Amino acid sequence: MAADIKDAAHAVEAAAVMRLLPARPRILALGEPTHGEETLLEVRNELFRQLVEQQGYRTIAIESDCLKGLAVDDYVTSGTGTLDEAMEHGFSHGWGAFEGNRELVRWMRAHNVRADRDDRPASERLRFAGFDGPLEITAAASPRQALTALHGYLAARVDADLLPCTGETLDRLLGADDRWTDPAAMTDPARSVGQSADAARLRLLADDLAALLDTQTPHLITATSRAEWDRARLYGRTATGLLRYHHWMADLSPARMTRLVSVRDQMMAHNLLALAERGPALVHANNGHLQRSRSAMRMWQGPVEWWSAGALVHAHLGEEYAFVATALGTIRHQGVDTPPPDTVEGLLYTLPEDRYVIDARRLATALDATRPAPRESPWFGYAPLDPARLADSDGIVFVKDVS
Repeated sequence: MAADIKDAAHAVEAAAVMRLLPARPRILALGEPTHGEETLLEVRNELFRQLVEQQGYRTIAIESDCLKGLAVDDYVTSGTGTLDEAMEHGFSHGWGAFEGNRELVRWMRAHNVRADRDDRPASERLRFAGFDGPLEITAAASPRQALTALHGYLAARVDADLLPCTGETLDRLLGADDRWTDPAAMTDPARSVGQSADAARLRLLADDLAALLDTQTPHLITATSRAEWDRARLYGRTATGLLRYHHWMADLSPARMTRLVSVRDQMMAHNLLALAERGPALVHANNGHLQRSRSAMRMWQGPVEWWSAGALVHAHLGEEYAFVATALGTIRHQGVDTPPPDTVEGLLYTLPEDRYVIDARRLATALDATRPAPRESPWFGYAPLDPARLADSDGIVFVKDVS
């Protein structure tokens, strides 16, 4: 058994990851079992750096607000603003405060500056993307930014008679932003405006604006650029997704939370599929958003299950989507101590080195007869591996101790 496990373990290098895959996938996703640990961000940064330099990946996407991320992309591609401004304004969920994320953005900008000096084409510049919706744990953003940006892009370039409404009409229907962002609406559907008459009208207008963008594609790409048109598509996806999310915020049925988490991962999946159209992309998020199988979590009203963004993207891309989970041994400062020896993490913890890339399917075969026990987490912020789903991932990055 120990020999079989050791044979499935390799150094954490891009080459070791690629050997697990039949070919370079368009989307290569690296998950993490917990958020906010600098050790895991350091591992991600080094692995992504190698994959960019050795395998030609050209986009790095993380679990952060897709609209805020545009500021980071502008900085790393063209030097717009400063690093401090990109970190302050380009991330949601507080991710801009983490040194690992700052180092990632710093390196991406330096990579692009070197590319410019080497006279490499613009297509070889690294791009950054947030692929989450403008959603926080307790609230969702107003659809104002996405809707008005989409309307403004179209109003400047198509016949006014084709527009379904004026900007003034959008502004009136949107009203004050704080009525959309009320955090009390997460636990009290009656506080949400998502099923009001104004919101219903906005959903129809958003759909019409997105359809107009689609029908005018040849003209718009010629009149502006593919990059500007692609950004307008992002505004359209985000506007329709946010209005759908707000609609279900006001839902009173038992399926309310299932619908909300499903809409969020649907928004993530649509953003990832758009990135895949642009070229090969690296993605980093929680394991639960990237796995191929159904995701599950317990919330205040009970258990919730839904199809993750990874499952949705895999359904579209097949082998061109790859998922590498991250597992860990300890997070002692959060009370996660040495894993029990009969768990997957406990068996991997016996390996001599601190970090490994594990062949997940080979490991699953080696452990099939032993049936490892599920690890129980003493801390809500960490999700252990499910031993029954080892073979659902292409590989595992194992980090023995998070310091």
